Amino acid sequence: MSQVYLAAQLPAITTEILKKQQLDFSVYSGTGLISKQDLLANVKDAEYLVTALSTKVDQEVIDHAPNLKLITNFGAGFNNIDINYAKEKGIVVTNTPLVSTNSVAEVTIGLILALSHRIVEGDAQMRKEGFPGWAPLYFLGQEIAGKTLGIVGLGNIGQEVARKAAALSMKVQYWQPHQKSDPEERSLGVNYVSFAELTRTSDFISLHAPQTSANYHQFDQAGFNQMKSTAAIINVARGPIVDEVALRDALQNKQIAGAALDVYEHEPAVTAGLADMKNVILTPHIGNATIEARAAMGKIVATNIALVQAGQTAKYVVNQ
Repeated sequence: MSQVYLAAQLPAITTEILKKQQLDFSVYSGTGLISKQDLLANVKDAEYLVTALSTKVDQEVIDHAPNLKLITNFGAGFNNIDINYAKEKGIVVTNTPLVSTNSVAEVTIGLILALSHRIVEGDAQMRKEGFPGWAPLYFLGQEIAGKTLGIVGLGNIGQEVARKAAALSMKVQYWQPHQKSDPEERSLGVNYVSFAELTRTSDFISLHAPQTSANYHQFDQAGFNQMKSTAAIINVARGPIVDEVALRDALQNKQIAGAALDVYEHEPAVTAGLADMKNVILTPHIGNATIEARAAMGKIVATNIALVQAGQTAKYVVNQ
């Protein structure tokens, strides 16, 4: 059996590196996401597992792979893997951080622009009903220049979003559990505010925090009640940070003006009702879906396998 099992089809650079290192590997060849049954069948003799963040690697999977040395997750997140149980079994778990930063930040800014100028709604209008003709008050949106962007989670992606937003003349404020240093804030041109202040005063709220037990449903009915009726929320972080039923209700009741989601609470399912709303943009988790970002991620997972195979320490270990 193969030393390496790739539980998803990955960029060519991944297999190129594995071939160069003379590592025997096999790749999931099915359509769609790999099933639990297929994963269990193929991982049983593997020493290295490459898995997408959409695939759950729980205790059952780990117990089916007694030879496993490394689980390398193709994604910046790793909440799909039971990292603590893997550590108990002596299995190293890695992810692919940093390389997604620019792509996700670009998507975030794109969603803000699309919401504010009603671009997706306008495209649907043209395809379904057509263009009735230019008129002074027809299909009005709003400019983002001068508006306040509230960023929840000022990590690498949040910081890059702040830079791009500032370049577009937005005012940027942020909240996270720990405030950045004064030099860091000044270099980014951001202001630290309380969570309540951020929700109350932001025109756009963009989520970039990792998923934790503390921020489950951080944006719930109470949170949406605090937001401006003209504000919109953008989630490119993790779905469960937003209570999607409460979001749907807030949109229906016009407590907030819009939303753009690239991740979902029950991914890949979308909460009923959201897809029917004109002021909601839904994208299929494309934050880092660029040729550049995915190739860089593929290089990381393959290189980590090569490092461990050579008796060296893998990079980006998340369960030390």
